[in-house]
Amino acid sequence: QWGDEGKGKIVDYLTDFFDVIARYQGGHNAGHTVNIGEKKFILHLIPSGILHHGKACIIGNGVVIDPQALLDEIKALRQAGVKVEGNLFISSRCHLIFPHHRQLEKGSEENRGKHKIGTTCRGIGPSYQTKMARSGIRLIDMENPSLFREKLFQNISEANSLLESLYHLDPIDPEEICQKYLSLYPLIKGFVTDTSLYINKAIAQGKSVLFEGAQGTHLDIDHGTYPYVTSSNAVAGGACTGVGIGPTHIDGVMGVSKCYTTRVGRGPFPTELLGKEGKLLQERGCEYGSTTGRPRRCGWFDALVARYSIRVNNLDSVALTKLDVLDTLEEIKVCIAYKYKGGIIKEFPSEEWVLDEVTPQCRTLKGWQRSTRGITDYDELPQQAKDYLKYISDVLEKEVSIISTGAERDETILVDTPFINKWFKDKRGISRQGRNT
Repeated sequence: QWGDEGKGKIVDYLTDFFDVIARYQGGHNAGHTVNIGEKKFILHLIPSGILHHGKACIIGNGVVIDPQALLDEIKALRQAGVKVEGNLFISSRCHLIFPHHRQLEKGSEENRGKHKIGTTCRGIGPSYQTKMARSGIRLIDMENPSLFREKLFQNISEANSLLESLYHLDPIDPEEICQKYLSLYPLIKGFVTDTSLYINKAIAQGKSVLFEGAQGTHLDIDHGTYPYVTSSNAVAGGACTGVGIGPTHIDGVMGVSKCYTTRVGRGPFPTELLGKEGKLLQERGCEYGSTTGRPRRCGWFDALVARYSIRVNNLDSVALTKLDVLDTLEEIKVCIAYKYKGGIIKEFPSEEWVLDEVTPQCRTLKGWQRSTRGITDYDELPQQAKDYLKYISDVLEKEVSIISTGAERDETILVDTPFINKWFKDKRGISRQGRNT
């Protein structure tokens, strides 16, 4: 969908089965929330696997990094008793986010007027812009202070011209930023390495790797609802370029989706509910961005959105989250087609203006109106909940292998499917103790 589907929890749940967990794109605009007992962790850059003992956690070269945001996250984990040293590895090829990136994004967003994208204004987009313009600055550049200074002064000089003349914002002092970043680098340096080499060696040694994306397929820069998208490739294929592995190393792909649909920020949303049902989903699902606190727009499950994601990611299986949010509804709808100018559309269109004008065609299913919160056995689900899950599986033509029934780590159902049996059967009896908290 459009992100915020519960990837953090699913990655955390699956981490037990893997040796290495790698994040391959995005920046600290993404927020992955993991609830463990009374502790709530919101991770923006570091993979959710850091909350487990002895797991190697990688921030790949496809991620853009704000050093201060990274250090703040590391500090918060340490204060919570999480061991970071020896478990976290950051690619030396990661591009950096600077204050002028944030200011440029702020100015550009304001300049769009009614056509605002709805970005977090954390500098992620402009950082990727300088990367693609071949003028970006990478973590490894801080190993050479004089080169770093030269590149930074050039970048800020160009940025200041835009900030002052086009956006009427105050210029950035390059010397101040240069000194600050060079002072932060020694605090990060111990984590920096060639992560592509690290992961490929791990794979050669027979270790298993879980690649973790940020955002969602429909926020992907190439495959999303452009221009209301993020600035990187959130699809599964982004793992190859974002970490530095060959595509033949990927053996399986799992998609994570809510049992309904949400979206943060602007952009088309055909099944959005603007009345009391949307408000109910928002309140019951605590649908507020973990990074910005912005309320998420809520709507019915959209099979066209999901089927498109299945196609471009070549998904093997699906994890469905927040089933319990639907517990009180008498009826639940699933969008199976769009009506547009007298015709029926059954595949997700690429035209933004078409999405603004379609009318969802829905199938209505009976609700179960009893609590599913915390159920861990599929057989204990109400029959109507099973019917709803089966209908989604049928309309997507994909098996549902994981069902989340609550925010807690263990409020999860692992379904007996071919995908689970292929990858996790031999490990399903492992101890779920020995966490990194």
